[in-house]
Amino acid sequence: MNTSVKVSAKYQIAVPQIARKQLNIKKGDRLIVDVQDGVIILIPQPKRHTDALQGLHSEIWKELDTQKYLNRERDAWANSAND
Repeated sequence: MNTSVKVSAKYQIAVPQIARKQLNIKKGDRLIVDVQDGVIILIPQPKRHTDALQGLHSEIWKELDTQKYLNRERDAWANSAND
């Protein structure tokens, strides 16, 4: 999808309808503005950041027994306090 928007005298832009529909952007929603290498990126700001991060990088933990990992970490913390 390529479209253009016009910057108003107050430096405002309107999010095109096709983008609003695809991203389910509603009135009053907030967008995160990120600039990377001369490109403006608009990202819908999640209502709750924990919901947006849930499951992030879950592939890292697939083959790992998380309880064993946590136990090793807790043991390392306890041992480092004794040093």
